[in-house]
Amino acid sequence: MESYLLDWANLLLRWLHVVTAIAWIGSSFYFVFLDASLTPPQDEDLQRQGVSGELWAVHGGGFYHPVKFAVAPPRLPAHLHWFYWESYSTWLSGFALFTVSYLWNAGTYLVDKSLMDWSPGAAVAVALAFLGVFWILYDAICRVFGGRKHGEAIVGALVALLVGIASWLACHWFAGRAAFLLVGAMIATAMSANVLFWIIPGQKKMVASIRAGQPVDPIHGIRGKQRSVHNTYFTLPVLLAMVSNHYSFLWSHPRNWLVLVLLMAAGAAVRQFFVLRHGWKLGRNRHPLAYALAGVAVIAGTAVWLAPRPGAADPAAAGPGAVRAAGPIAYEKLQPVLAQRCYQCHGEQLQMKNVRVDTPQAVKQHAQAIYQQVVVTRLMPMNNATGMTEAERALVGQWFREGARLE
Repeated sequence: MESYLLDWANLLLRWLHVVTAIAWIGSSFYFVFLDASLTPPQDEDLQRQGVSGELWAVHGGGFYHPVKFAVAPPRLPAHLHWFYWESYSTWLSGFALFTVSYLWNAGTYLVDKSLMDWSPGAAVAVALAFLGVFWILYDAICRVFGGRKHGEAIVGALVALLVGIASWLACHWFAGRAAFLLVGAMIATAMSANVLFWIIPGQKKMVASIRAGQPVDPIHGIRGKQRSVHNTYFTLPVLLAMVSNHYSFLWSHPRNWLVLVLLMAAGAAVRQFFVLRHGWKLGRNRHPLAYALAGVAVIAGTAVWLAPRPGAADPAAAGPGAVRAAGPIAYEKLQPVLAQRCYQCHGEQLQMKNVRVDTPQAVKQHAQAIYQQVVVTRLMPMNNATGMTEAERALVGQWFREGARLE
């Protein structure tokens, strides 16, 4: 029953997280587009009010005319909309999902004893530290170098280095699948912290100054904009890390940390293309196609690098210690392996993902999935917690290729 309830919690939290993330990323992308697409106002009244840019747009059967003030409007309306719930709800739902999916059963999903033989509690503590330490270091980099000459380039290089180091550590300390998600959660935490500690507080100070009839210090808007721009470049790398758990060929690779870094860098390059494309359409910068081509080239190169080699379709068949069993493999030879390696999570007492393999009929029903999970993707046993050997994987593969017989 616990496994069933956790599945429901996972489903509902994942659904909520996707919805809130769409809202947050969508609003972020829109305002980046808006800022890059603004043109000086033609109306003299708007100029007198301090408007620095305007945009005319049509959408959903209506016409829109958003404007941006150089620093702040002369007065505020009774109702002022704030953009913050998207960020906070995305982080809260994401953290809850990570807790249910990985931290709750850290011994199974977070710990890979072949990498780091530590207790689930220690693994959880270090995973949580990743979130906080990255934010502290990233924030310090922005504070120290952000205002200097070529500051944004320096910040970008240092943050990229920091992400690379964090990726290496995560992939050497945690199970690959969890490591990718942890790096994504780490960056997403910094994104939400940017909103919580910089963007919203700065905007509140600006609003307070306007309502008090005092001059507005533009530094608050400048700092908020800086962190907002950082967030837009973080989005595609974070999304890559979030969806990577469905693709074991990424996080199961021996150099999985490098795979993660390369694909996140490609995502940032593609995002740069879209950011600069808006300015190019107005003649403000050169065509940014080179960034898109660079991102695509990195993705293509990574795909070629990870491509399976001829004759390696069945990894277990060629793995160290894998010896082809003599004669056909019947269920009676397979059953002891399943009992020792699989019944713990898919037996009579517990059926994770509603899958059990403790009867011949159930094994036959899930034969394709068993082969895929055990032999091809090597996802199961999860992080090889039960110590399945290469010879046992080869036996499963041979049994399936011979027709998955039960007699």
